[in-house]
Order: sequence, then structure tokens, then C-alpha cells
Amino acid sequence: MKHIGKLFRFVRPYWKLSLLSLVLLTSQVFLDLSIPRLIQRIIDQGIKQQSMSIVLQTAALMLTISAASTLVAVGNNVFSIRVGEGVARDLREAVFAKIQSFSYGNMDQFTTGRLMVRLSSDTAAVQRVFQVSLRIGTRAPMMMIGSLILMFSTSRELALTMVPLLLVTSALIVVFSARMEPLFRSVQQKLDRLNTVLQENIAGSRLVKAFVRADHESKRFEVVNQDFTARNIDVMRFMSTMSPVLTIFVNIGVVVVIYAGGLRAIQGGMSVGQIVAFSNYLLTTMTPLIMMTMLSNTWANGIASARRINEVLDTVPEVLDDPQALPLPDTAQARVIFRGVSFQYNGSSDNLVLEGIDLVAEPGETVAILGATGAGKTSLINLVPRFYDPSSGQVLIDGADIRHLQQDSLLAHVGVVPQETILFTGTVRDNIRYGRPGATDEEVIAAAKAAQAHDFILELPQGYDTHVEERGVNLSGGQKQRIAIARALITQPKILIFDDSTSSVDVETETKIQDALRELMRNRTNFVVAQRISTVLRADKIIIIDRGRVVAQGTHAELMRTSPIYREIYDSQLGDGFHATEAQPALSGGAHV
Repeated sequence: MKHIGKLFRFVRPYWKLSLLSLVLLTSQVFLDLSIPRLIQRIIDQGIKQQSMSIVLQTAALMLTISAASTLVAVGNNVFSIRVGEGVARDLREAVFAKIQSFSYGNMDQFTTGRLMVRLSSDTAAVQRVFQVSLRIGTRAPMMMIGSLILMFSTSRELALTMVPLLLVTSALIVVFSARMEPLFRSVQQKLDRLNTVLQENIAGSRLVKAFVRADHESKRFEVVNQDFTARNIDVMRFMSTMSPVLTIFVNIGVVVVIYAGGLRAIQGGMSVGQIVAFSNYLLTTMTPLIMMTMLSNTWANGIASARRINEVLDTVPEVLDDPQALPLPDTAQARVIFRGVSFQYNGSSDNLVLEGIDLVAEPGETVAILGATGAGKTSLINLVPRFYDPSSGQVLIDGADIRHLQQDSLLAHVGVVPQETILFTGTVRDNIRYGRPGATDEEVIAAAKAAQAHDFILELPQGYDTHVEERGVNLSGGQKQRIAIARALITQPKILIFDDSTSSVDVETETKIQDALRELMRNRTNFVVAQRISTVLRADKIIIIDRGRVVAQGTHAELMRTSPIYREIYDSQLGDGFHATEAQPALSGGAHV
């Protein structure tokens, strides 16, 4: 219950609609509870005394009350639906906003499939709880309480005989509801896994087809689908046992009422109308109990989903602004220093990805980072925009620890071209100015030209207004990379980070990109992660990382003399006959070797 209670803040903006819905529901309960009394009147005063006028008057009153109850019920449904849908909308926005605040470390903890379920299925389950609570959830207990009071007012002795039956029935419902919540939570966990496999296969459909693994993936999906189905069957089987059990108790109650009430009627202690009215009130007491059983399924599902939503809402981003954080000024020189930096993805000191990194990147310098796959190159540059915080040590910009800088201010001065190119649905123009929505068309074109993207964009069906499909599937890998480079350049950052960003373009295009970027990079601090050594030959500083440590650094000429690892990389890619003067100009913002 506490998990649902924590989400009640999303109902507060709709308290007026909720209150109006409850007022209408209360009115409906009073109207419905008056019907058995009117039936008693028809029997005892109309039929028994053979008074047709009382029968007709009472029947007309019953029809009027039924019509009024119908109108009130419609109003209650309309307002409760508006509350439920409003809560669902606000909850989805809150969860989405929370996800946007997550650091990279938080995103590592939640899979895409799990987050999708929380935004869709879990939110819908919580919506049903609030929506149904304003209808059946409130009506059922009110009907029970009202019926009990009227049962005692009709026949106190007969009502007392029903109390043990009602207590046993209530106890069964409590036990049933307590067992339902963990069952529904396990169903949602199975749905998490199902969605994760589904998302992986949709995103990687081309890879699946390329490696002829469709049968394997079908079997993998079949396993999680069958697991999800089996767990749903278990839950439904458990749910289906409760309704017949409660129906038995209802029938037992009716039999007891007819038997005990019949004896009292024979003795002159009750009228036939009272027995009929009491039977109706018993049904309106027991039927809500059955309704509560059905509602308990919704509540159990909602509580399980609320717990999972609160996991997201309660998650504290690993990277947060210091209360005294200062903005990075526009006049920043962007001198970047790594001082004794170590890093591990789960925050512990075991299995460090980076260890004892000391590095200085001067303003205007291009620092190239080389190393084997898994050496820690991307982990290193992810610390500069503070996608992660180091486990120990400091990353400084102009002498200020980046943990004491405002994140938005820091990121406004850092342009990143990631290893994995991500484009959004929309136009090519919108994707280029994604980080700077107010950029003019001239600035968009200038950035595209610098990234060697302008020519191919003009060849697209609508040029810069060409629609980019989901994940950029209507563009080649090289085209997407060049758009991503243009997107980083248009923000005019003080620090530029290229994470193997030219790997999908040919050498000739890479040369043109580097030539165009050289002037743009001159007054910026640049980090370049590359697989091709020809890309970084003329960088101002080349860093060799091996198993998370800097094992060598210097210019190309210096490393050729002092670093066996660098010479090995050089010889394996370019051969002994290749000379630096034959290499294409590399990304460089300063002096050349």
C-alpha cells in the first residue's frame, strides 16, 4: 500500500474532479440502497393489502430512482475516467523526465525493456487502480457498510446470524489479496524479460538476418514468451478459484436467511417483505465482497506496478550538481587535466577500467587516444562531459573540478560525436541542430560542409528537409556519422570529442573531413579516439592506453622512438614503408610533427 500511497501526489491536481466523482458515487449508493425498502413496501403494503395505488406509486418511484442512479453513475464514470487518464499522463511524464535525468551509470542499471514496461504496462496498471477506486473501489465498501446497517435495522437477530459468515468471507478476501501482489509482481518481471528480448531483436534485426540466427532468436523469444504465459496462467488459475468459493458463501447466506427468516415469519416475528428486503441487503453486502475480490486483482497488479515505478522515481542520479556548483564561463580556455583518475563502472575498487590516469590537454591541442578494444578509451573520454564520475582522482577544466561545475553549463561547452551514431525521427536539418535549436539555416549548412555532409544531403529527395526514419535506417552508416559530426560542430563547443567518429567513412572522405575541421579545431581542446593510426599521426599528443593505464604518450615521432606498443600498431596498419609525410593530415588543432 505504501507504494500506491507515494503516488497519491499525482492525484492532488485532480482533487476537485475526484471529490465530485465520490459525491456522485455516494449519491448512487444511497439511491441503490433504497430499492430493497421500496420492494418491502410493495409486498407488505401493496400486495399483502391489495392496494394497487401503493404498488403503482412505489413502482414509479423505483423507476425514477433507477433513472437517477443511471445518470449519477454515468457522471461518476466520466469524472473518474478523466482523473485516471490525467494521472496516467502525469505519471508517464514524471517517469520519462526522471529517466532523462539519469546519468550513464543509472541507465546501465535499467534495461531498455524494463523502462519501456514501466512507462506503458506499469503506468496503465496504476491508472486502473486510481480510476477503479473512484468507482467500484469506493462503491463496494460503501454498499457493504450501508447494507449492514440496513440489515440490522430490518432484523437485528437475523443480521447477527450473518456476522460469522461475513467475517469468514472478509478473511478469505484479505488472504487472497495478500497473495496476489507478489504474483502480479512476478508477472511484470517476466514481462520485463519479454520486452527486453523483443527490443533487442527489433533493434538488431539486420544482425540477426546477417548471421542467419532467426531460428535461434525465435527459440529464445519462445522461451521467455512461454515463461510469461505460464506465469500468467498461474495467476489466472489462482484468481479463478476465489469467485466460486465466494459464490458458495453467498448461497449459504441466502439459504440461512430464507430458513431463519421463514421460521420467524411463521412465528409472526417478520413479514414477507422484510425477508425479501433482508435477502436483498445480504446480496448487496456479499456481492460487493465478490466485487472486492475482482478489485483486489487490480489493486495487487497496481501495487506491484507502483513498486516498480517508484524504483525509477526514487532512483538518485549518480551524477548530480553540487549545491554550490558554478557555471563554466564562456571565456573558458578549456584546459583539461586528468589527475590520478581511476574508474570502475559499479563504483567499487575491483576490476578498475581506468587506473591512475594522469593527462593534460592544453587549449587548442588535439589529443589522440589509441589502444586495443576494451582498453578503456571510451571510458576515459566519457569522464570529460561527466557522463560518469571517476571512482577516484579528479578531472579538471581550467583548474576547476568538473564535479563543482553545473552540468548543463559543462555540457554546453562540450561537443560529442559518439561511437554509436543515433539519429532521431524528423528532418536532416532538425537532427543537425538538435543541440542548438535556434541555429540558422546558414549555420546548419556551414556545419554540414565542415562534416563533408552537405553534398550528399543535397542529393537526398528533399535535401535538408528529407525525413529521417527511425534510427536513421534510410541513411548509410557514413552518412549518419557525418550528420552526427555536424550536430556536434554546430554547438560551437570549447571541447570536441570524437569517439571513433570517422570509422564508417572511407579514407578519402575522412581526409576531407579532417581538412575542413582543422581550422575549426584550432581554438578548441580536442579528443580523438581512433582505430586507424593514420587518423592521429599528426595529433599534438598521442596517448596509448593498455588495460586502463596510460603506457605511453607523446607525438608520433617521439612514440616511434620510445614505445614498442605504438611501433607495433603502426607497423601492423601502415607497414614499414609508410612515412608520416605520406599520411593524410590528421585531426589537429595545433602544431604538426
